[in-house]
Amino acid sequence: MARYKLILAYDGTEFFGSQRQSDERTVQSVLEAALRKLDWQGTSILLAGRTDRGVHASGQAAAFDLDWNHPPETLLRALNANLPPDVAARRISFAASAFHPRFDAVSRTYRYEIFCDPVRDPLRERYAWRIDPAPAFDRLQACAAELVGRHDFAAFGTPPRPGGSTVREVTRATWVQNGDRLTFTVTANAFLYHMVRRMVFVQMAVGQGSLEAGSISRSLDQPEPPPIFQGLAPPQGLTLIGVGYPPKNTGENG
Repeated sequence: MARYKLILAYDGTEFFGSQRQSDERTVQSVLEAALRKLDWQGTSILLAGRTDRGVHASGQAAAFDLDWNHPPETLLRALNANLPPDVAARRISFAASAFHPRFDAVSRTYRYEIFCDPVRDPLRERYAWRIDPAPAFDRLQACAAELVGRHDFAAFGTPPRPGGSTVREVTRATWVQNGDRLTFTVTANAFLYHMVRRMVFVQMAVGQGSLEAGSISRSLDQPEPPPIFQGLAPPQGLTLIGVGYPPKNTGENG
């Protein structure tokens, strides 16, 4: 029996999120179904984090135990042969027996895509949020800078468990503009439920002038979220692009 670390990519459009739910199609359920066809005897795989319904991933991390008498590369091919077209096992490696993709992680990185257009574009809107009018880019850059640091982000989300801490440390938050396209990338030690989508929503509100500059700084470390922060950017623009582990403890072995 060996533990494997797996990197997954998926189009979240047709999934009810990553985490298994009764009677709903989720990333976890289809991965477990594929593993069972390879004689997996486990009851539950381990995931680095939860993604909401409609959210995508290019770097979700998972772990599972399996008796497999062939190289990991063969297992990767076998998994992909049994996975549906909207999920792919991108990389696989042996992991330490105690490796846990969620509890051993030290960072997660998300990307959010936006494009500015007054007219609908069905092809682009599958993976991005269309907005109009375009926000002021300098305002977005100022907002992103306000998010960096260790803060109480209660205004931006809720903890995974009731009563849990809402303090998180954001180490990177940047906007890049390319024509009508805006890309927000954010890295933190962990995220609250809906935290990234609310970050994007609030920054768009500041960028478009419906919320005052400095609103983010004023909201941090406050016990109650202002009502304006209840909005969310839509899920299809969001992608989990990577999960980080300590350099000397990546979970990989061999």
